[in-house]
Amino acid sequence: MSRGVVLGVLVTAGVLSVGAAAYQAPQPAAKVVEVEKLKDNLYMLKGGGGNTAVFVASTGVVVVDTKNPGWGQPLLDKIKSVTDKPVTMIINTHTHGDHVSGNVEFPTTVEVVTHENTAKNMEAMRPATGITPAPGAPVNIFKENGGRGMPKRTFKDKMTIGKGADQIELHYFGRGHTNGDAFVLFPAARVLHAADIFSGKNIPLLDANNGGSGVEIGKTLAKAADSVKNIDQIITGHSTVMTVADLKEYAAFNNEFAAAVQAAKKAGKTPDEVASTWKIPAKYTGYAEPAAPRLRANVQIVWDETK
Repeated sequence: MSRGVVLGVLVTAGVLSVGAAAYQAPQPAAKVVEVEKLKDNLYMLKGGGGNTAVFVASTGVVVVDTKNPGWGQPLLDKIKSVTDKPVTMIINTHTHGDHVSGNVEFPTTVEVVTHENTAKNMEAMRPATGITPAPGAPVNIFKENGGRGMPKRTFKDKMTIGKGADQIELHYFGRGHTNGDAFVLFPAARVLHAADIFSGKNIPLLDANNGGSGVEIGKTLAKAADSVKNIDQIITGHSTVMTVADLKEYAAFNNEFAAAVQAAKKAGKTPDEVASTWKIPAKYTGYAEPAAPRLRANVQIVWDETK
């Protein structure tokens, strides 16, 4: 082989090796959990699914909701940045995968508590109404993990956990987002975690597949707002921290939506006509414009519930 050919081969090989070194396969996006301190011992952790509450009690940490599949460990890692106490309990507010899937990544010693209807829903893990599962998402993450992370303790109407500064109250006020939405109250902190029955100022996801109700959700929200006292802050399912005044407004918003659909049905209109003409009333400022499929689905759910 001539000297020129050898040099050419070496140069080409060098270019290829530099190119190979420079190329890196796309890396998965980092799982970033953000911390918002609400009180000295109460935090809201955002990212990776629904908003998580972390309550640092005297004997351990209580976690409310554990996010999407694969986010349990990042959540645990972030908890370690605010306390060295162990997680002793998970409270799941409802059955959806973006609130419960991280359960399977927590130690098996952690007690899981839910409303009794949510426990049944978690056994089935039915897809939420109107939601197409992401490709590769677990069909039933708990069955795929041998039942790990499933609730062993449930309540019907109210449960009190701990006492004094450590006290937590779980309340069930009726159907709404699902048929098992738990409101989690931290009395000493004056904070309520409402989760996805109050996900934010928007058209709610009404999950009829898991017992949700477009007729009852406004009534349930109003009952919660009237029943739970001495609250300064409300942790929403996917938005910012809000107030009891916001919760009362959201109850009225949902009641008015149901009434509008029911009136349209009585007047002989069709669900398509309602969905194509309904607008957010002007008095509800700051509400997100609904996606057309969500709006149409909610109209149909109220329609089907109205006889």
